[in-house]
Amino acid sequence: MQTPTKTTAHSVYTLNYHIVFVTKYRNKVLTGAIEDHIKEQMPILCERYGWEQLALEVMPDHVHLFVSAPPTTAPVTIAKTLKSILAVSLFKTFPTLKQKRFWGSGLWSDGCYYGSAGTVSAKTIAMSIEDQRSKPA
Repeated sequence: MQTPTKTTAHSVYTLNYHIVFVTKYRNKVLTGAIEDHIKEQMPILCERYGWEQLALEVMPDHVHLFVSAPPTTAPVTIAKTLKSILAVSLFKTFPTLKQKRFWGSGLWSDGCYYGSAGTVSAKTIAMSIEDQRSKPA
C-alpha cells in the first residue's frame, strides 16, 4: 500500500500511524454487534476529523488502527478522540456493556501503542493489521 503524499495549506506530508488501544482489564467484549459497530463508526469518525483510515482490525480485546493524519494532529489526540467517542457510542448503543463489565470505569485502558510509518513501511503495517485475525489469541 503506497500512501500518497498529502498537502495542507502550509505543508506536504506522509504521516501514517499504527495505533492500538485495548479494553480495560483486557475484557474480550469487542465481538459480534460491538465489533460491527466499531467498524461502521471508525471511518465516519476519521473522516469527520480529517484523518484517513488506511486499515482497521477489531480483535476481542483490542483495536488496531492504521491512520493517516496531518502534521497538526498528534497521534495521542487521534487515540483520545476515537476512544472517547467510541466509548460513549458503545455504552449508549449497548447499555448492558457498561452494566456487566465496565460499571466503575471507562471502556478503554489508559495506554495505547503508537507506531509511525512513512511510505516505505506502510504496506508492511497494513498487512500486519490484516493478518491479526489469523493469529492465535
